[in-house]
Amino acid sequence: MLWPCVIAFFVSFLVCGLLRRMARRHARRYPKDMPQRQHKGDIPRIGGVAMAAGMGAAICAGLWSAYHDDLARLQLGWWVIIWGVCMVPAVLGGLLDDLTQKLTVRWRFLLTFASAALAVFWLGIQVPRIGIPWIDQLPWLWPWLGIAIALFAIAGLPHAFNIIDGYNGLACMVAIIVALALTHVSIQVNDRSMAVIFLITAAASGGFLLWNYPLGRIFAGDCGAYLWGSVLAIGSVLLVQRHPSVSPWFPILLLIYPVWETLFSMYRKWARGGSPGVADALHIHQLIYRRIVQRVFDDDEARDMLKRNNRTSPYLWGYTLLTVLPAVLFWHTTWVLILFCLGFSMLYTFAYLSIIRFKVPVFLRWNPLQGDEEHPSNRNEQ
Repeated sequence: MLWPCVIAFFVSFLVCGLLRRMARRHARRYPKDMPQRQHKGDIPRIGGVAMAAGMGAAICAGLWSAYHDDLARLQLGWWVIIWGVCMVPAVLGGLLDDLTQKLTVRWRFLLTFASAALAVFWLGIQVPRIGIPWIDQLPWLWPWLGIAIALFAIAGLPHAFNIIDGYNGLACMVAIIVALALTHVSIQVNDRSMAVIFLITAAASGGFLLWNYPLGRIFAGDCGAYLWGSVLAIGSVLLVQRHPSVSPWFPILLLIYPVWETLFSMYRKWARGGSPGVADALHIHQLIYRRIVQRVFDDDEARDMLKRNNRTSPYLWGYTLLTVLPAVLFWHTTWVLILFCLGFSMLYTFAYLSIIRFKVPVFLRWNPLQGDEEHPSNRNEQ
């Protein structure tokens, strides 16, 4: 099972290296006044191409093995190719936006929705239940409710990953953690084919991560974010659909960080009279960057920004583990998963409001190189 992952990792790593050299002109097209821009210099934003190449190479090698001897018992079939074709509109839309910076939010959503519709139509994807008995037992709701949930999840999760893709290694590590958690549960229910796909996703992301963190030599871009979102959304729904023992709330808790970040961002923009599709600099990772990770000072502005950038991501990695660990432990117990989803939503909202109001706990702001009382920002906040 591991050799396709080796292929995915090295192909992704090597293609990232090639893109860094070949995409310098593309890197200059990214506007320097974007609110989500947190780096200096011109850096390629097409790392998603490398990950797609790594995943594609590994899947092709796995299919060749499966149809010859399948000694590794990968259990892959041609449905995996259909899965990949379904993702093409979303991933291609992200790539077009990375290359041109001219694709509107509406068009990108239509393309991710097209991928969701193809997955529902060609793969027969739908959510078979939601784990709440009195709703699951209403025959007139199904399968239409399950199809609607699948469409919403597959069309929306790519945009959720795009929102959290703001700092070196942030979205990539979240995708790796979630993919490994899905791999674990796939093995628990003896679904080797799904486990292989999730492992390949994690491996290809790992090849990209070596270039992205900590030096930020290449970014995933919309293409990479939409790739992560599409693979994990389709895979999550398929896992629940194929195995009744897997609670539908398991993938929800796994992905609650990007999902709740998106829903909360849409609400606060709407509450302030703005459009949910307009980018801003008020996401929780951006607030952590500006109001918690402050104690990095360097004579060179680019190095100072890079150091603060790198120190932001681990905060959110730990945040992700708060949901992944209980999800892995209670993947078949719906009521526990629902409680953790509600708990995370409240914790996120409390943390966001605390940061926005400058009420950050001291232990989160402390810098071992400089005492709290000596930092000018503390005096200003007080």
